[in-house]
Amino acid sequence: MLTSPPNLLTLSRIAAIPLVVATFYLEGAVWNWVALGLFAAAGITDFFDGWLARRTNQISSFGRFLDPIADKLLVAAILLMLVAFQRMSTLAFLPAVVILCREILVSGLREFLAEAKVGMPVSRLAKWKTALQMVAIGFLIVGDAGPAWLPVRMIGEVGLWIAAALTMITGYDYLMAGVPHMRKPRTKQGAGVKAGDGA
Repeated sequence: MLTSPPNLLTLSRIAAIPLVVATFYLEGAVWNWVALGLFAAAGITDFFDGWLARRTNQISSFGRFLDPIADKLLVAAILLMLVAFQRMSTLAFLPAVVILCREILVSGLREFLAEAKVGMPVSRLAKWKTALQMVAIGFLIVGDAGPAWLPVRMIGEVGLWIAAALTMITGYDYLMAGVPHMRKPRTKQGAGVKAGDGA
């Protein structure tokens, strides 16, 4: 159901995207922190929507469809804004590109396997990747508005590189898990589609 609490939390994550994007156009260090607050709140909903859906037995096909899309939209939008407003070095563009390409690859793979009624469960490493990625992006959002004694941007960029490395590993794992199903006739593939948080 569209208006169930878990789905509303997921929708709120999408609604937060234009608000975070808008802060990039406002001058003043305070807006970096406002953006971080909005981004953190959106990230927290990623945990609570799944937890609430399981706790209240309100897991729906719409929620399984929307949850990973909301995550990818949020990450992609913020990475693009960080690049556009030069809040990361040009070298850090590379892990950002890797992360975005991987998200497109996994989304396409999930769509194919969903049509074939094959599940692709989320690995623990993918969840760690997502957590690290969100933390790194948070540091980059704050950027130069952070404490002078703390290399905030450097921490964010290093975290982004590590997240990109994990992204390549998990992306390869997902691809290798999907290849056998691509080679099978569709009539012989299994049933049950499963999408999860933190893909």
